[in-house]
Amino acid sequence: MLLTWIAEVADEPLVLEPADRRVEWETNTWWLSAEDEDRRSLSVSAVVAAFERTASAIQVRIRELGFPGVATFYVWHDEQAGQLRCSTGSVTADALPFGGAYVISDDLGPVIEEFLADSEPGAMHWSGLKGVQNHSEQTTAEPEVVPIRVWASSVRAASR
Repeated sequence: MLLTWIAEVADEPLVLEPADRRVEWETNTWWLSAEDEDRRSLSVSAVVAAFERTASAIQVRIRELGFPGVATFYVWHDEQAGQLRCSTGSVTADALPFGGAYVISDDLGPVIEEFLADSEPGAMHWSGLKGVQNHSEQTTAEPEVVPIRVWASSVRAASR
């Protein structure tokens, strides 16, 4: 089912509105999950190829719309939700609308591999949680921020 859902993203409503990024985000962002059996049966290369086909199809749609600006299709693994997420925005890869740190990857494989290998999607293990400290034990050290790995593909209508 995951491969079908990825393909369907290319035909879903698409809004490119640089003046209203919220509308773009709400319209163009998709949450994709997979059952355990689907995760075990899929290969990383098959899922990567499905997303690459979707990016190409979105680029064709953008060309047909005559949208003159930049556009990026991007995919990431939301570990807390146990989902793959993808979106299209009228931004460059270095200006994606994430509230936290992210790093752009040329290779979608590691993002998909992490998703498919997630044996308990959406579950946080106790070892990953920090204990609550009392007021006298608090330190000034900030927790390490691990950036989200994001695969991005330019889907603008034409090169400039």
